Amino acid sequence: MSQYIVRTPDQLPALLKAFRKQAGLTQGQLAARLGITQQTLSALERNANKVSADRLLQLLGILGVDLVLQSRGPKTDPKPSATGGAGW
Repeated sequence: MSQYIVRTPDQLPALLKAFRKQAGLTQGQLAARLGITQQTLSALERNANKVSADRLLQLLGILGVDLVLQSRGPKTDPKPSATGGAGW
């Protein structure tokens, strides 16, 4: 099972399209399962940053993809301030 780190909305369209193809679904088939038109799905794949969280989770569920949120761990400042603080 592959994992993909997504940090910007621009990364989503290619991943969503790849997962759809991996699932062996056309845009029309996936759109029908979501209850939307093929044109709406096409727009969603191109502009994934506009999709609601609810719709995204529904889409991922159909594709058999899990959304995993993971902390990156404590954020460290590469240049500590002169006072020894966190540099905020």
